[in-house]
Amino acid sequence: MSSRRIFMQQAGLIAAGLMINPSGIFSRGRENTVNKIGIQLYTLRDQLAKDVKSTITKVAEIGYNHVETFYGYKAPDQKDQFWGLDPKGLKALLKEHHLLTHSGHYQLNDYLTRGNGNDEALKVQIDIAKELGQQYLVVPVPPIALWDKLTADDYKFIAEQLNKAGELAGKSDLKVGYHNHFWEFRNQPDVNTTGYEIMLKGTDPSLVAFELDLFWAIKAGMDPVKLFKEHPGRFAMWHVKDIDKAAQEKIAGGDNDKKTSMEILPKVKFAEVGTGAVKFKEIFDNASVAGVKYAFVEQDQISIDPFESIKKSYGYVKSNLLRR
Repeated sequence: MSSRRIFMQQAGLIAAGLMINPSGIFSRGRENTVNKIGIQLYTLRDQLAKDVKSTITKVAEIGYNHVETFYGYKAPDQKDQFWGLDPKGLKALLKEHHLLTHSGHYQLNDYLTRGNGNDEALKVQIDIAKELGQQYLVVPVPPIALWDKLTADDYKFIAEQLNKAGELAGKSDLKVGYHNHFWEFRNQPDVNTTGYEIMLKGTDPSLVAFELDLFWAIKAGMDPVKLFKEHPGRFAMWHVKDIDKAAQEKIAGGDNDKKTSMEILPKVKFAEVGTGAVKFKEIFDNASVAGVKYAFVEQDQISIDPFESIKKSYGYVKSNLLRR
């Protein structure tokens, strides 16, 4: 997809927004539009592997409304992608417990690697997301082999591939999304901008959404609200996770951008939502600017009982952050 076409489509969206809201989309009123909370099931990956049915039961009993799946893609003929269940079986289990799934994380390493671009996994996983009734097929991470070697050209290629994926997914009534960690916010010196900016500007808003992981963005030195205002309406999903107060140092920018993941990741510590350093209220107050539709609690590493952890996070979000 040409950069001119993307520009024209983005300009069209801005013009449409100005017609709908004469005061301008950039001055739209702040509003918290989030009234339900889901969970990214990666938080409970060990528990799901042991007993998927009891784990889903507990998620529902705590009060979560919806779940975001993650998927260990191995081969096109793999039939038990979800902890021993196929997509139809997982869908039935979720329905039994009145849980929805609007979004899933899917593995597209080959498809997003320059010199490869193989879309075999994409096609297979579009079918899986469609079977589950999801709306978003989300790329959770850049290609693993590139984590510490990502260049501006890599991000430009990823943006192009996301646009192509969005076109293909659209035929199945799906939209493609991209979920960040910290690599995307490293500065690319040859273009003097971040990989994340390259992807935001290089993707078609009608085809590609962004799932902002609040934890990783803030740890990388980014202000989520500033991102929302600079790119209104682009952030259809959030990962709601908290930063341990004892580990607030930034992990991107300056000399950090020269360090490897193995040097950076030991500085990362998570906390139950509401117990850490993230100021969630201001972020949620700007949900309408972000354009968020779905928000998911997630915690990559847990130091207490996992079900007690997700119950604490749910309780805080429900009592303090959801729209009344």
